[in-house]
Amino acid sequence: MPELAYLNGTIMPIENAAVPVEDRGYNFGDAVYEYVASYNGRLFYLEPHLDRLEHSMAALAFPPLPREKIRTAIETLFAEAAIDRAGIYIQISRGVAPRDHAFPADAELQFLMILRRVHEKPAVLRDKGAAAITVTDIRWGRCDIKTVQLLPNVLAKQQALEAGAYDAIFVAETGEVREGTSSNLFIIKDQSLITHPLTQRILPGITRMIILDICKAAGLSVEEAYFDKAALYAADEVFMSGTITEVLPITRIDDKPIGDGAVGPVTRRLNRDLLDRIGG
Repeated sequence: MPELAYLNGTIMPIENAAVPVEDRGYNFGDAVYEYVASYNGRLFYLEPHLDRLEHSMAALAFPPLPREKIRTAIETLFAEAAIDRAGIYIQISRGVAPRDHAFPADAELQFLMILRRVHEKPAVLRDKGAAAITVTDIRWGRCDIKTVQLLPNVLAKQQALEAGAYDAIFVAETGEVREGTSSNLFIIKDQSLITHPLTQRILPGITRMIILDICKAAGLSVEEAYFDKAALYAADEVFMSGTITEVLPITRIDDKPIGDGAVGPVTRRLNRDLLDRIGG
């Protein structure tokens, strides 16, 4: 079945979708987004994604857009495409208006979605692990808002690829390790997990939330706490988490092996547990 776009109520081929040049998402990055995935023909954890989208819109003082309208549009597009393993990119901008920093008085929100088949991460990354580098975090101070202002993430990801790594890990100037360019980060030491607390400096990841719930149900020790690069390098295991990332082991950082340089048992267990949650 076809990959499709949705624009303000109309479903169309992706190549036919376009927004005006004075869309504020284009001119100012004045837009928010979400990404929802499906497994076996079912949207996975849609409601928490809608919660986060509402949080992002409210944080930017967007006019209200009914949750039911957003949910219905997502479900309609998903049913029309009929792709069992799909990823739906949702973007809502403040609208179209002559370029001015101040909010327009009468612009209507632009509601865009793109649905494509998911391209799975190479199996070798989950089996052998991936490499990462650390970079200084130069993002703005509201990483909890899922906006389209992603240029620091883009530059960091490109720096990682040019260094022969899979991804970059943001580290604050004050030293605390935060997250990847499009994923949250966990370290494991002595069978205990540590991840950055939910603050305005990281994204409140849906998969992060699921992993914390899995750990609680399984009786695994997990702490939301700050840690530095020394703790990162000294970890027994490290992994990233995200909607498409799922649980992705990181076995080298800045050319240093993590633990024994192989994917560790806790990471493998959490990956299995997440797949069980997906299957359920």
